[in-house]
Amino acid sequence: MGVEVFSLSSYVTLACSKTTCTICPHTNTSMAASSSGYSRMFCKLKKSANKAQSLYHIDTFNFVIRTIWTSGYRTQLQPKVQTKSLPQIVGVVGLEIHAQIQSTSKLFSGSHVRFLAPPNSLVSHFDASLPGTLPVLNRRCVEAAVLTGLVLNCTINKKSLFDRKHYFYADMPAGYQITQQRVPIAVDGMLVYSHFEGRKRNQVITKSVKIKQIQLEQDSGKSLHDDERSQTLIDLNRAGVGLMELVMEPEMCCGEEAAAAVREIQLILQALGTCQANMAEGQLRVDANVSVHRPGEPLGVRTEVKNINSVRHLAKAIDYEIQRQMEVLQSGGTVLNETRAFDSKSGNTIPMRDKEGLQDYRFMPEPNLPPLFVYESEASVPVGVDPAQVVVIDRLSAQLPELPSVKRTRLVETHGILQEHSFTLVNEDGLVDYFESVVQMTKAEPRKVIGWVIKELMGNLNSQSLKVSQSPISPCALAELINLVESGHISSSAAKQVMQEMWKAPEKKVVQIVKEQDLWMINDKEELQKICQRVVDSHPEEVQIIREGNKKVLNKLMGEVQRETKGRTNAVQVRAILEKMVS
Repeated sequence: MGVEVFSLSSYVTLACSKTTCTICPHTNTSMAASSSGYSRMFCKLKKSANKAQSLYHIDTFNFVIRTIWTSGYRTQLQPKVQTKSLPQIVGVVGLEIHAQIQSTSKLFSGSHVRFLAPPNSLVSHFDASLPGTLPVLNRRCVEAAVLTGLVLNCTINKKSLFDRKHYFYADMPAGYQITQQRVPIAVDGMLVYSHFEGRKRNQVITKSVKIKQIQLEQDSGKSLHDDERSQTLIDLNRAGVGLMELVMEPEMCCGEEAAAAVREIQLILQALGTCQANMAEGQLRVDANVSVHRPGEPLGVRTEVKNINSVRHLAKAIDYEIQRQMEVLQSGGTVLNETRAFDSKSGNTIPMRDKEGLQDYRFMPEPNLPPLFVYESEASVPVGVDPAQVVVIDRLSAQLPELPSVKRTRLVETHGILQEHSFTLVNEDGLVDYFESVVQMTKAEPRKVIGWVIKELMGNLNSQSLKVSQSPISPCALAELINLVESGHISSSAAKQVMQEMWKAPEKKVVQIVKEQDLWMINDKEELQKICQRVVDSHPEEVQIIREGNKKVLNKLMGEVQRETKGRTNAVQVRAILEKMVS
């Protein structure tokens, strides 16, 4: 075996297993050393009878050493270096959810809580942080946090503590926030949620995410920026409103999962009555902590996307941020630890401030609030303490309503509907009650009722941006309409025409509309045959195509019959008559 050494004066491409390495041209280098010297200095050649030629790139001296077998066999190029494929970069998402507690008064004061009240009309002396004012804990807020912790499978701390978190906001007069940093009211929970996958989005995937903690804290006021006058106005109506902060572990991987988790939290809080969870009104605000890494490696540097106010925007913001960080790393850059905001118009996240310098919040125990105690049962309440004046876990557990996941399971098992339909019913406020009311008043199978409710009713409601409670068609009226279809008095297509008229004139009875529109089913067989015969006679070309074997064209003739009769015929009966006529 010999070694041939040659200079490199042009681009040389080395083909590896999965990558292509390009060597840039440099000036020729003197080749004074012997072949054996190069072999000793720069490479250790593997002696293999199966490999006749190998290429080596020597960066320092910029030339290639090629080993050649001299045994007379024909030289064949064999790849020497195999590159191990790295795991794909994936996103990692954790959430912080701030839920405004549904209560008539604030967390530490008696000021009322009301959306869109006149600015600074719901502010107590304590909310304005006037000297000498002291906090008084709202028991309703504590009960809301305990209820939420119970349904999220949290451990309820029988003793929790309040802390001061110091930072300056113009809309926070005290210069600190009362929160629960050291010992929150609930810890170590679990949220089970589902989202859809598959081509038709009908495959339900169930996952779970750990809840690190739930803590009680104050909300801040609101800054209203007047750009025309270059000034900022402060509204303290929201200052001191009770919040539950739910901290989720970074266990989700994309915007779709995070959005599904937040939607499930919304439904749970609404079912409990602990939060109205209207994101448009700021009752539920989400911060997303996003990073990327390769599985098996430490988590990457995270960015925080603040105050996302809709589930749809949350999914878009997270997916954009994951893609942005991937592109930064792939281009050789570094992801910065920073706070970003989501611009809904452009669909991008934009930087707000960096977080490289760790902010010192100077946490300290809240000196004006004693430890918060909750009790497992009334029997555990200390002697001399009125059980009605304290928070008792057993008493709250007995008040728990039917939760969304339980309701979905019941709908599927009781009514035999599809699982994806159960999600649609539960996701829309009031739709489950509407559906079950119709089922009770109609003879139709629930699987038929679900089509009328989801497709027809919700289609009309969504087109006019109405809630179920605002529907002009009552469950009783819809059940009456469906019963007419089931009894064969009107066709399904005629029923849809009636429904549109009901939408315009909800005061009219179903039967009245059917009579006015002359939509009763044509059951006279002789009349049907005459109508079908006219259609067949007026479409000779289609009839000929059907007789030649193309049976699909029969659907066109059926459509013509439906048009002529305004949908007042039985499709099965019409098909049978037409098939006999064209055979």
